[in-house]
Amino acid sequence: MKLQGAVAVVTGGASGLGAATVRAFFERGARVVILGRPSSRGEAIVQELGAAARFVPTDVTSPDQVAQAMQQTVAAFGALHIVVNCAAVGPVKKIVGRHGPMPLEMFEAVVRVNLSGTFNVIRLAVAEMLRNTPNDDGERGVIINTASLAAFEGQPGTVAYAASKAGVAGMTLPIARELAGDGIRCVSIAPGTFNTPLLAMMPEPQRTEFVAQIPFPSRPGRPSEYAALACHIVENPMLNGSTIRLDAALRLPAK
Repeated sequence: MKLQGAVAVVTGGASGLGAATVRAFFERGARVVILGRPSSRGEAIVQELGAAARFVPTDVTSPDQVAQAMQQTVAAFGALHIVVNCAAVGPVKKIVGRHGPMPLEMFEAVVRVNLSGTFNVIRLAVAEMLRNTPNDDGERGVIINTASLAAFEGQPGTVAYAASKAGVAGMTLPIARELAGDGIRCVSIAPGTFNTPLLAMMPEPQRTEFVAQIPFPSRPGRPSEYAALACHIVENPMLNGSTIRLDAALRLPAK
């Protein structure tokens, strides 16, 4: 699918990986709708990009808000071809710490945003993609989700985040298979250590340790590198049903 002239929705599109993807899509001629928190920089990015962008304040876990965001996207740009799910939360919390067991509500909240929120966006985006006329390759749409190396090599304190991202990776192939007959692809990206707000939230010793373990290039990933892969996924129709590690050969240790 060509990005030129396509319409994309990017959740978490006001910062980090999402914002880089919004800009990369825009530079390649796509029209982009940013979904994010009302307090985010979504509107500032729209002011920067102009008429080819929109910001819709949205809670990805809300069926009504996401449905309205999809409707506004189609009303503004006439269709929906691509959805990129970058919205996520990632608190570090041990199963049992100084103050007792992790509150179940905290675990559920992480899964609700990272996994249920991703699926909520997918199901409502697909309902719009099915209305598209297939292109010459028979494509109607592309779904890109964000997993994480934590899905495969989670560390102590990341059980909720790892479980949610493992769910994202785990649903990638079933979604691709289910939607294959409709010409809609689904691919997930599993980033390693990237310069994002989530990395900035890590304690400095843990962050420094992570970076020191990256084989090559021996630095955190740049959001623009995630965005470059997202662009390639959209434009390469053979990419489907896979979770792609974007990690500079990093394998997370046990702790």
